[in-house]
Formats: sequence, C-alpha cells, structure tokens
Amino acid sequence: MTIQEAQQQVDLWIKKYGVRYFNELTNMALLTEEVGELARIMARTYGEQSFKSSDLSKNLSEEIADILWVLICIANQTGVNLEESFLKSIEKKTERDATRHLNNNKLKS
Repeated sequence: MTIQEAQQQVDLWIKKYGVRYFNELTNMALLTEEVGELARIMARTYGEQSFKSSDLSKNLSEEIADILWVLICIANQTGVNLEESFLKSIEKKTERDATRHLNNNKLKS
C-alpha cells in the first residue's frame, strides 16, 4: 500500500464508519495521547521501567499504527499529501545531512 492509498483508505473509513473527522485540535490531542502510549511501551521494553499489569496488553506495532492513523487523519483534513511531503522531507534531509552523520564520531563504534 502506498502512502497515498493509506490516506484514501482512512478517508473512506472515516466517511463510512466515523461520521466525520474529529476537529484538528482533537486529533492533535489524540496524536499526543498515542505517542504517550508508545513512549510507555518503549520505556518499559527498552528502558529501565518495569511493566505494570495494565501494560501487558499493549502492543508496540499497534501503537505505532495508531500514531500513523491519526497522522493520516490530520494530513487528510488539512489537505497534506503525505507521500509528496515525505519525499520532500527525504530530499531535505539528504541535502542537509549528506555528510553530517558520516562524520559524527559518536556514531562510529
């Protein structure tokens, strides 16, 4: 599935099951909530925090997908073509960081 197809799938789902998009501010709050859920799993899986019993039902891939869903919703409702924007972002990062990371001694091990 392309990013454009994902945007279309989310839009079709919203129109069929979601009634309408939540407003932009609500979706921003939901995005923040989803990132927090991912952070909790990351802190417990890769960090020093221990799992609580309520954390055991959480799934890393599910939380990442939830973040992608809300990002796509925000893109759709604000008219952003994510595929085009992502390609531009790769270009920008490539131009800006072409040698930056290669010359970073902290990354060499």
